[in-house]
Amino acid sequence: MVSGTTENRMASSIDATKPTTGTATTSSVRDNFTLAKAEINEVMRATEDQVTAAGTADALTADFVTNVVLAEGVTICIKAASANATATPTLNVDGTGVKTIVKDSGSALVAGDIAGSRHRLIFKYDASNTVWVLMNPSGSSLYPVGSIYINASVATNPATLLGFGTWTAFGAGRVMVGIDSGNTLMDTVEETGGSADSSLVSHTHTATVTDPGHLHGNVFAATGTGLGDRRDFNYASFSGVTSVAVTNISVSNSTEGVSATNTNYQPFITVYMWKRTA
Repeated sequence: MVSGTTENRMASSIDATKPTTGTATTSSVRDNFTLAKAEINEVMRATEDQVTAAGTADALTADFVTNVVLAEGVTICIKAASANATATPTLNVDGTGVKTIVKDSGSALVAGDIAGSRHRLIFKYDASNTVWVLMNPSGSSLYPVGSIYINASVATNPATLLGFGTWTAFGAGRVMVGIDSGNTLMDTVEETGGSADSSLVSHTHTATVTDPGHLHGNVFAATGTGLGDRRDFNYASFSGVTSVAVTNISVSNSTEGVSATNTNYQPFITVYMWKRTA
């Protein structure tokens, strides 16, 4: 297509001064037609022409009806056949040679940047670095294997929503906590602990002469000078009491404790969580 504005027109290398009056024109006209053909092919290839990749997932090949000539900025569209599994997949277009595929920044791909059979790949050729630049990686690198995907309203598997990866439901009934290498309860990834149910374990204490026993809450039954039958264990808290003679302490073996359920929940909010496994 020809745009009506200079800003939208593609750069052209056609020499508008050819042919030159009074000179042999055949070669100059041929040159211009050759340049025009190349430019038209590039436009068509970028907007209409598409082939499905052959080869393997990490060694792609492509064969266009009109052969691609490698030059800076040449653009092609290839439909992927499968997802890449390595960081250095390659592409060989029309037998022009095996070239590494990189991102626009020049950095290496990650597994899944070529998402799979539904991914239309837009490549531009970087002549100075002799690489094919993938202009539209799938975004899989944002969620590498092991990533957690969270959604507060949609329960659909992220493989369907994002178009890549294998995902499994994760962390049902649990909240996440940062790894703590100094705490054996939390020093390993995906280590679990805690319970939604809390139970205060009952215990039995056997009274002896030297260890007469206790009641929880620091309150016990006793008879002593200046005190009633039940007082706080910390006698010094009573104003004016300087000495206490405690006699006739009677403590029997006892079992004390409380059992309860659903008493140790922290504040929480429920969401859908998924973990990428492949």
